[in-house]
Amino acid sequence: MLSTRQSLPLASTRYLFFTGKGGVGKTSLSCATALACAEARERVLVVSTDPASNLDEVLGVTLAQTPTPVPGAPGLHAMNIDPEAAAHAYRERMVAPYRGLLPAAAIQSMEEQFSGACTVEIAAFDEFAKLLGDPEATAAFDRVIFDTAPTGHTLRLLTLPSAWSGFIASSTGGASCLGPLAGLERQKALYAATVARLSDAAETTVVLVSRPERSSLREAERTRGELAALGVANLALVVNGLYTTALADDAIATAMSTRATDALAAMPAALAALPRSTVPFLPRGTVGLEALRAVVHPELAGAPPALPELAGPAQLPGLGELIDDIAAGGHGVVMTMGKGGVGKTTIAAAVAVALARRGHAVILSTTDPASHVANAIEGKVPGLTVSRIDPALEVAQYAAEVLAKAGEHLDAAGRALLEEDLRSPCTEEIAVFRAFARTVAQGRECFVVLDTAPTGHTILLLDAAEAYHREVMRTRGDMPDAVRRLLPSLRDPDYTRVLIVTVPEATPVHEAARLQADLQRSGIAPYAWVINQSLRASGTREPRLVQRGAYEAAFIHEVTDGLASRVALIPWLAAERDLAFDLAGSRRTD
Repeated sequence: MLSTRQSLPLASTRYLFFTGKGGVGKTSLSCATALACAEARERVLVVSTDPASNLDEVLGVTLAQTPTPVPGAPGLHAMNIDPEAAAHAYRERMVAPYRGLLPAAAIQSMEEQFSGACTVEIAAFDEFAKLLGDPEATAAFDRVIFDTAPTGHTLRLLTLPSAWSGFIASSTGGASCLGPLAGLERQKALYAATVARLSDAAETTVVLVSRPERSSLREAERTRGELAALGVANLALVVNGLYTTALADDAIATAMSTRATDALAAMPAALAALPRSTVPFLPRGTVGLEALRAVVHPELAGAPPALPELAGPAQLPGLGELIDDIAAGGHGVVMTMGKGGVGKTTIAAAVAVALARRGHAVILSTTDPASHVANAIEGKVPGLTVSRIDPALEVAQYAAEVLAKAGEHLDAAGRALLEEDLRSPCTEEIAVFRAFARTVAQGRECFVVLDTAPTGHTILLLDAAEAYHREVMRTRGDMPDAVRRLLPSLRDPDYTRVLIVTVPEATPVHEAARLQADLQRSGIAPYAWVINQSLRASGTREPRLVQRGAYEAAFIHEVTDGLASRVALIPWLAAERDLAFDLAGSRRTD
């Protein structure tokens, strides 16, 4: 038990989950907690269930789907649950028994049936369930720590045991969008054990990670409520990156400190009642064991070193120049992409507001399951419509459409079978994807600005576009026109402009680079990169913030010198107001 680690959550149960809004530091804190447990002579396994995992980079070791020792940290092991690899193994497990017994065409049909996004999700969940539901799978470890994905994905992951158990229990037809139900039926006992362990306060603690920011704390409260409704009540809160200062002559330092204090004071009562730990602001990143030890032992960090004067200022444009070029097209789609927590929603809102103020009709929407886009706009802006893709609404409309079209001439048994298939969790994937395609199509009449989900979800979405496009070209079946035209629209640089958003830190920049490579393999060329929340560009002179700015320089140059042909730089802003007021102008980088 980590009773001496006041800045980290108390590890009083065998299983710990770290969850929260994207970018709050779940990976850093899960790894730091794992390191602290290992230093206490425990055998520890830390597992990432994030489709866009950066566990390898933070721990400085190449990981696989089996526990790997972390060099320099005796007792600490780590592993990734790779959704694509899990899906491949799951598909082969389902299909292999029939090879040589069924015709090649039948085998191909089975493989296609197991190629959807839902198979990826259930396969990844199978791997997760083995670790949590089967004690023998982790018997070699005293503690198992899960670094979970951003909140929307995590909640879906945590609700899957109940969702799939219910689907299996009520299903009688023997087949679903995942293929033969026997593959799921065999897992019922494991799923039941997983559900029980998740809600057992003696065995499992869920750690809600938040920044000292209103939006982050609001997300933590939403997560707390939803987990409580699922029967998961053993919760703790970590406030990560708390910055305080007594300086009164530095606007950035004062604003950062005041903003954190005000956000914590306004914390919802139920969230404030949870056991709480606080991790202080660190003036450098948390990549590598040395940096993680500074989280475990903040008292050893010491004072910031003396820094040389910044020399040779270079200029990067602000967001305004990009928006001027986008506006010249008159219509189209703008998509913000990047790691969770880098400010995609803020940038999307700023672009939408600026385009509307230039006299254009604009739709601002989101594909993110943990949507916050409505909170990014203060008041009404003429010409701007704010919406979101609501999964529950889309599922209801899609199911009604399918039942009306395909169920019209079915007998009672056939209709019951169809209704059963529509209760599958896979239906949500299809319904939301169709809504995404429909929203993109609206860009032919106006501007559509899409605040997209965190990277892993986004790539799965684009992979779905590729799969849909191949199927349409093969069958020319009854496919909505918006879906039929989606992939060509995403690949058209005059129609779709992708803004890759990052902050000047190691993991967000490197994850954005991987995102860019994935987009380019899909035939989508990013329009520009946006480096957001730069302390180096803010003008602050507070020593810790200046040190943080110096840390940023290498990552700004990594973007400008090798990753992007076009870059906009946005400083950390002291005033909490609509970013559209601060779009124009150039910013210093070094």
